[in-house]
This record gives sequence, structure tokens and C-alpha cells, in this order.
Amino acid sequence: MKLRTRASGVAVALVAAFSSATAFAQAKLTVAGYGGSFEEMMRKEIMPAFEKKTGAKLEYVAGNSTDNIARMQAQRGNMEVDVAIVDDGPMFQAVALGLCSELKGVNFAELYPVADMKTGKSVTIGVVATGLMYNTKYFADNKMPAPTSWNDLKDPKYRKKLVIPPMNNTYGLQTVIMMARLHGGGEKNIDPGFKVMRESVAPNVLTFEAQPGKMTELFQSGQAIFAVWGSGRVKAFQDTGFPAEFVYPKEGAMALGISICPTAKPNPSPLAQQFIDFMLQPDTQVVFAKGSGAGPVHRKTQLPPELQKGLPYGEAVGKLLTTDWDTVNANRTAWNNRFTREIER
Repeated sequence: MKLRTRASGVAVALVAAFSSATAFAQAKLTVAGYGGSFEEMMRKEIMPAFEKKTGAKLEYVAGNSTDNIARMQAQRGNMEVDVAIVDDGPMFQAVALGLCSELKGVNFAELYPVADMKTGKSVTIGVVATGLMYNTKYFADNKMPAPTSWNDLKDPKYRKKLVIPPMNNTYGLQTVIMMARLHGGGEKNIDPGFKVMRESVAPNVLTFEAQPGKMTELFQSGQAIFAVWGSGRVKAFQDTGFPAEFVYPKEGAMALGISICPTAKPNPSPLAQQFIDFMLQPDTQVVFAKGSGAGPVHRKTQLPPELQKGLPYGEAVGKLLTTDWDTVNANRTAWNNRFTREIER
């Protein structure tokens, strides 16, 4: 009798140990997101906090939005990535391609309207503005007025001192859209944008640079003094001590949503939904704003005054110009090819 009891106890202990080991092995979440300062913020601030709260182990895969969506497509049917963080435009593509699964438990009533992407499978977790960046010291030393307009990109005084990301990057795409809008066109008539870029803007461009690290190097070396970039990237650059300033152009800055979705997997990890909820909480939104320069989407998020400068915050979020992503995504491949052929050549 005692032997059977002892054997039963051992069996129970083994089952419990096996179950714990299995649970531990499953408690891993792979998140794909941006590189650069965003990755640094995720690894140093967001991931450790989530791991401490859940006991899970997070892994991070860095890449731009296009790279991460390509990675998800390549992994279709055997998805390694559990959660994807990409720009809002590419996110609409990811949803259309069936790469995202249904959201569960997101309370959109607590969020600003910009957060609801109307897909049921993705949500915006932060908003940055696409506008202008300049080297304040260089401008002051040379008694140059600060840029105020998208049309300043055409000014010959910036010849070979201007940097703009290429069109396959959202900042570059939105630059072409704004050039089109200011010259009689828009997303549905992009030709004026290409014409202005080719004839008036491109001659001023030192290089069309997509990589954040390279962008900052060009400014630090003095090769570039003026650029199109995002408010979040500029804030991260300012935090290094560089004399950079973000400008909301008088015609308006464009909104770039940072969006997130749980990926489409046969057996998705419940941690994916937990992570998305965690990213939307006010406390996390403050960390997110501090580390990435993204304006918060949760209505109850309170940013200290020093964090509000330059960020879309509160009512300012509603003043950002939006992009017609349906039109863009239907034409983006052709536009990218055209940009490479006509503008970057």
C-alpha cells in the first residue's frame, strides 16, 4: 500500500514536472518590429517589463516593414513570428494577404479613433508625424531661417544637402504624396508628385536613404543638414545630443501609424493577445512615447511636459493628414519601380 502510494506520488510529480516544462517551453513569443532606436527601446524597456509580468520569454526580429511582411509571407503555414509591428500602410497589405489573425479583447472605446484600423485584425499602437528635420546649429551658424514648408524641399540652397528616404519607405512615399497634393494631384493622381520630385526636389538630394543609422551618420558628418523624417526618429536623434529639430510643415504633417497584429497561425500563442493589450496600456504608452517618439493612442495616457514636445499628443493627433492607403497599396509596387527608374537613377 505504501509502495503504491509512493509510486503514485512519483508519477504525479513527474506529470507536474513535465507539464511545467511543457508550459515553460511554450511560453515564448516572437515579435517582429523595426530596427534602430525602436529595437533598442523594445529590448531595454518593453520586453523586460512584459517578461517580468508574464514569465514569458520574448524574442525580437528586427527589420523594416517591407522586410518583416516578406518574412511572414515566406513563413506562411509555419509562422515563426507571433506578433508583427509594422507601418499602417503595409499592415493593411498584411491583413489583405491573410497574415494576421483576429484581435481579441481590444477596447477601442479607450483609444483615439486613429487606433481603429477597421480590419478586426490590427490596431494602431502609436502615431508619429512625417515632416521635416534640420540641423539647428548649422542653420543658426549660417543665419538661415528654419524650414517651414514642404515646398522648401525645392529650394536650390539645399542642393546636395537634403536627404529623403526612397518611396518604398513610408516617409519617402508620403513626401511624393505631399508634392502631388500641393501641385494639383494626390494619391489618385500621383503624376504631379513625380514631376516635382524629378525636376525640383531630386537635384537637391544627396541620397535617398532608408536606414536610420545611415541618416544620422550623414547629419553627424555634416554632409546633410535637411531631411524628411518622422517625429519619433527625430526625437531619438535629439536624445543623443545632436542639434536636430522636427518641423510640422505649415501645410500639415502626415500621420504614420505604428500598428500591430497577431499573426495567422494554426495554434496561435495566447501571449500574442496579451502582448498587444500590454502595448496599449497607458503606462506602456508612456514608455513607448519616450523610447520611440510615438504619440499615444490610449485616451488615459498622460505624458509629462518634457515628452510632449514634437510628438502628436491628444487633440494634435486628429490634425495630422491621412493617407489613402487603398489607393496607395493598389499602386505601390508600380510607384516604387517608377521612383527607382525616374527619381533615384
